[in-house]
Amino acid sequence: MLKKNLLKHWNKLYPDHDLKSLDQFMEEIDNTKKQLSFKPHQAEWFKDAIVYSLYVDLFNQDFIGLKSKLDYLQDLGVNCLWLLPILDSPMKDAGFDIRHYDRIRADLMGLPDDASLEDQRKLFREFLKEAHDRGIKVIFDIAINHTSDEHPWFQESRKSEHNPYRDYYIWSKDTNLYKEARIIFEGLEESNWKKDGDSYYFHRFFEFQPDLNYRNPEVLLAMTRHFLFWLTQGVDGFRADAIPYLWKEDGTTCENHPMLHHVVKFMRSVVDYVRPHTLLLAEACQRPNEVVKYFGDGDECNAGYHFPLMPQIFKSLAASDKEPVQTILSTKVTPVIPEAAQWFTFLRCHDELSLELVYVSEADRKYIHDNYCKKPEWDFRLGQGVAARLSELLDRNPQKIGLAFSIMLSLPGTPIVYYGDEFGKLNDHDYYSKMIKLSGKDDTRFLVRGRINWHEVEEKLANTSSFQGRVYYNVKTLLNARKNYQCFGRGDITWIEVADANDQPATAIMAYVRSYQNEKVLVVQNLSEQEFWVKSPIFKNMSFNDLLGKAIVRGKEPGYLMLKPLEYLWIRLSN
Repeated sequence: MLKKNLLKHWNKLYPDHDLKSLDQFMEEIDNTKKQLSFKPHQAEWFKDAIVYSLYVDLFNQDFIGLKSKLDYLQDLGVNCLWLLPILDSPMKDAGFDIRHYDRIRADLMGLPDDASLEDQRKLFREFLKEAHDRGIKVIFDIAINHTSDEHPWFQESRKSEHNPYRDYYIWSKDTNLYKEARIIFEGLEESNWKKDGDSYYFHRFFEFQPDLNYRNPEVLLAMTRHFLFWLTQGVDGFRADAIPYLWKEDGTTCENHPMLHHVVKFMRSVVDYVRPHTLLLAEACQRPNEVVKYFGDGDECNAGYHFPLMPQIFKSLAASDKEPVQTILSTKVTPVIPEAAQWFTFLRCHDELSLELVYVSEADRKYIHDNYCKKPEWDFRLGQGVAARLSELLDRNPQKIGLAFSIMLSLPGTPIVYYGDEFGKLNDHDYYSKMIKLSGKDDTRFLVRGRINWHEVEEKLANTSSFQGRVYYNVKTLLNARKNYQCFGRGDITWIEVADANDQPATAIMAYVRSYQNEKVLVVQNLSEQEFWVKSPIFKNMSFNDLLGKAIVRGKEPGYLMLKPLEYLWIRLSN
């Protein structure tokens, strides 16, 4: 069955190539599967995951430091770690510029300088075992669209036109190809071509990240081998970075090309055969109707980010109106996805609050940017985004931060918590300045990264009335409540119409029921900074149990509920 699937995609991608290299690769796949000592994953395990995203070095120095914080993460309510780039890199783009795909950066290992490559791999396997023993899965980033310009393949490719690695990248004597491909880092790059000697090489991101050429079958095989290697080490899944740009064809935008889906299906077939139900997560900054294509018929990516939802959460908060979120999640905008697939959701991540016109309107971009870009240095890509931490965007208001988390954690999908947001980490200007010097790029996304000073944080968390303590308590309570209910990651959503005391639609109240099997949870959230008496038939004659431990204030008349400013309730309903 595997060979049949691979052959189908191979023939679509490379009809003029023989099958010798594919046959050899099939032998490698079978040998890897025989050697693998790990059992298959439980099907769809990622639907019940609460993901915590972190840079190992910025979180706590190295893997030894990260291992020491596994109890903290488990107590927080996390059961999956997303390790932002850990593979060997010059670190000009926070590790997304990969120099070697088969090794982790030495500075993340905490080992002596003379430690061998096997010593490093052993330490990583030991970390994975510690995480797995606590019920925590581990996934990491693998940039499959481009490499670092320091990658050995690229160093070879630039030597001559006749070098066998020349065709691993896209070289041209001029810049006439791919003119319809937009410049993704507008304001940071002026072209998708970089002159190198007598020729130019193509890049969609920074100039030091040359794009790979998937028209060369050796590139597909080589990149798939990297997945195989990390499966043997015990990794539970991969975030496939910049997936919409893999296939380039002149006369197109070089985004979402139909052929790239054969590339991804090929990779998924191999990964799923060797260790079934390993997560393949698509990073596709596109509209939902484009992202769903990366799920295929359940034979491509297991999951994908719902990028458009994130800015609409911020719009709803700014406008005190549920409509932006309700509309983006309607089937008119977000199509039904395969039963086994899943959306991944987030409030903030290692990148900016993205406002790309790919998935927001010009009017939404202006509205959200005007409301949240509160300082000039937060501007990213000339108005295309806002580079700021969650706590900064939400005015360092613990209740507002808690409300934002309540929305994200209770909507459909698998939620991601960005490291430090659970205690209100602020923008890091020192790190920003340092990284500008290192990368040579004024990339304001560096503001939202930066190191955690655990000694300082632990002092703040010990004081439950501090800003950090209040944020942490709110987020931890939400995470641990969600972890106990599968309805949030797997269930249906039914929107509830709520009226105010004057029988007018209370659009500032975002309310819905999440249902799965015998679980039913009513979520009621006040998006405004006003106190509200609201009513709905669902509030009548029910024994309410708030999962967050909050007191529920009900009216003298049946069907009334009082909500404080920015209040959120998760109420278990009796069946």
